[in-house]
Amino acid sequence: MRSGKTLAIAALLVALPAASVLAVLSRQAPSAQARSKTPSFITYQLGATTGESCPNTTTPCHNGAAEPAIRADGAGNFYASSENGLGAGTDAWKSSDGGAHYVTLPSPNAVSSANDSGFAPGGGDTDLATAPAKNSAGFYNVYVASLSLANVDVSTSMDGGQSFTLNPAGATISGDDREWIAADGASKVCISYHDVATFNIDVNCSFDAGLAFTQLGDAIDSNHAYNIDANEIGNLAIDPHNHYIYQTYSGGTLADSINPNPTGHHVVYMAVSTDGGQTFTDYPVYTNPNVTADYGHQFVNVSIDSAGNVYSVYNDNHNLFYSYSTTHGQTWSVPRQINSGASATAIFPWSVAGNAGKLDVVWYGTSYYDGTNPPDSYPASAAWYVYFAQNLSATSGGSFSQTQATPIVHYGGVCEGGISCTGNRDLYDDFGVAASPTTGLASIVYSDDQYDPAQPTGCTQAQTNTGSCDHTNFATQTAGPVIYSGR
Repeated sequence: MRSGKTLAIAALLVALPAASVLAVLSRQAPSAQARSKTPSFITYQLGATTGESCPNTTTPCHNGAAEPAIRADGAGNFYASSENGLGAGTDAWKSSDGGAHYVTLPSPNAVSSANDSGFAPGGGDTDLATAPAKNSAGFYNVYVASLSLANVDVSTSMDGGQSFTLNPAGATISGDDREWIAADGASKVCISYHDVATFNIDVNCSFDAGLAFTQLGDAIDSNHAYNIDANEIGNLAIDPHNHYIYQTYSGGTLADSINPNPTGHHVVYMAVSTDGGQTFTDYPVYTNPNVTADYGHQFVNVSIDSAGNVYSVYNDNHNLFYSYSTTHGQTWSVPRQINSGASATAIFPWSVAGNAGKLDVVWYGTSYYDGTNPPDSYPASAAWYVYFAQNLSATSGGSFSQTQATPIVHYGGVCEGGISCTGNRDLYDDFGVAASPTTGLASIVYSDDQYDPAQPTGCTQAQTNTGSCDHTNFATQTAGPVIYSGR
């Protein structure tokens, strides 16, 4: 398979219209409006045509992708990716104006195994990372991971998204599921994944920007080996200051492992590596004494602030909680609930941390909760939205604000069983949020299955609330507090 094909995307340099109502999202410090007390958002759908800038005033933007990921680089650029499904490739976008517009990066050939257009053709379980340090050419490397089940595809851009190099075999152990990716320094990148043979959580690292993944470590240590075949993986994160690697997952206890009728994953763990991913030590974040509690829903999440504080976010299929560590993951605070009020149910969390103690969290939420049925069985009347919460003193007793960031994205049940789902899976398994280090404002990428009369192409009104209307949208913060000090 060839790699490194240059993709000219001059549209990335298109300037904002002078009269744009989105000018507040310039790459300068936020205006007085942006510093107001209440977060506000604009929402719009992304395009699937290479070079298309969305939103625009001429052609309605639409795509058919779902289950997206997003990160920001040190220059304030946002990069996002979303999957079209196994064998159908990955869509990707870049914003250079703080999320006011996203330009569509070249999509892969949806069926060709010889695709070399840049992004991996796997099309499953996409994740994305940006390097925390510039490369020799002055860019922050961008990495997009995609799943093929046979292996993990990793595509690397060293020039701000103009070209990519594809490694179709990033995983040392083949036969993989639910990969994650994180970057360190100018050229180190690591992936984690379940190998399907053992269900262990493997962590592979590359020191040449993804060309070869030569270091392999086990995130589940020997003292917790009973979790190897009974865990639910979460994401991977790297602290750019001390280079510690954090891999989160949910599992059980030793007592659970010898129980002939084991229950749920009632323990949240943080696997911590202080030697760059060679070895890990696993610390319990929270052990729920109720062994029927289950944090094995997509997905337990980890993020790190600029002071090295670590945040764990997890949900029990009803409420959303966080714990924090000021000891590099060795000890943890008691859980505190995040969702409140209109979001009686909260699922699919993702977080991003900024300066010390500052945390943004997003999730899919609905006001429906009957105390009995899981979200899979919610009635058609249950309306789901993207919620955004912020805590500016998360390590010192601060409270979360909560904002509905989007219109309705789905009605009814939401299946959380991954490929084993028998119910509605239109929202798939996760989505994400990132914050610009230059403005502090957030941009959320999410899945939506609602017909949009303003962007009718791609589905009909009769198909709303079905997979035929699945698409990826953005909600970009235009005002309100931010997670970087002085902004």
